[in-house]
Amino acid sequence: MEENTITILLLGDERCGKSSLLSRISQGRHNLQSNTPITLLKDMDQPFIFAIRARKGQYRFEFFDTGSPESWRLLRPDLVILCYDISQRLSLVNLQRVWIKEVRTTFASNHVLPLAVLGLKRDLRSADDPNGIIYPQEALRMAQEMRVDKYMECSAATGELMVEVFDDICATALKTTTPEGAQSEGGCAVM
Repeated sequence: MEENTITILLLGDERCGKSSLLSRISQGRHNLQSNTPITLLKDMDQPFIFAIRARKGQYRFEFFDTGSPESWRLLRPDLVILCYDISQRLSLVNLQRVWIKEVRTTFASNHVLPLAVLGLKRDLRSADDPNGIIYPQEALRMAQEMRVDKYMECSAATGELMVEVFDDICATALKTTTPEGAQSEGGCAVM
């Protein structure tokens, strides 16, 4: 059975939770909803490779995790996930001010590149935050303004919504192997 490679690029500010997300995924599907401690993957081990078996065949997902705009420009991803820390308003603002512009400039020739926004550290959403709570509705509205295809959020620390986010990443990534790609017709779907 032929193995197809799918490249997934995670972008966002440093310490927003990308490495924790991938570290949780690396422990296997059966541990996604667990709140057991995770051992963080190291950046030098990139790409983080996961074998996925689907109805259509065997796939090799290569995840690249970076907070540095210089190290990813040569990649040709099949899916870009813009990540932010739910407990840090600036990381959400930077998606709109920095990251979406970087992606659109770097991959300007790829008009069907699917984009998603992923809120991380959902467990840290708190009414005590001096910067105010970032509710899902606010982040979804921003994702819609950026004209991305999906909005998701989860917590790698507690496992909350990890299965749903992982399944949605896989489904979106697998769609990139079809002639239509995975870009939506317009609106932003909530997952």
